[in-house]
Amino acid sequence: MIYNYKITTGKGETLDLGTLRGKVIMVVNTATGCGFTPQYEPIEKMYREYHEKGLEILDIPCNQFGRQAPGSDEEIHEFCTLHYNTTFPQMKKADVNGENELPLYTYLKSRKGFEGFDEHKLKGILEGMLSKADPEWDKKPDIKWNFTKFIIDREGNVAARFEPTADMAKVEECVKALL
Repeated sequence: MIYNYKITTGKGETLDLGTLRGKVIMVVNTATGCGFTPQYEPIEKMYREYHEKGLEILDIPCNQFGRQAPGSDEEIHEFCTLHYNTTFPQMKKADVNGENELPLYTYLKSRKGFEGFDEHKLKGILEGMLSKADPEWDKKPDIKWNFTKFIIDREGNVAARFEPTADMAKVEECVKALL
């Protein structure tokens, strides 16, 4: 269950996910230099609109995809607040795949694997890059790129996984339905 995990905040404090019991949670791996970075804007809009109704966002910067989050935790936070006026908390930069992945991501991927990209202008580019690196890429539950979002319901269940190509309006519909 998601409430059994602990992660480190960008300020170096431990966040026990058990303290988020009863909330709807969006877990998203982010990057500051990605084609999907503008998604910070609708994510922040959702946070401002639904936080008091029970939405929490766990922004986990990740540098595994194209090295698009190269800065320190402080630099990433500064970028996000300066360019996107983010107010949701950021976690410590972490891996989401591989031997050093956060155990939280091991759990999330075990509950909702990859089911394909939505139609998007970057879909073909992503598929091409991923195919070159691994012909079996689409059969694995791994996170494929920055801004993959997991939505957790109020009971701690992984309700949905949205790839970075997903329409943010669909992500918001899911969040609203769970609140």
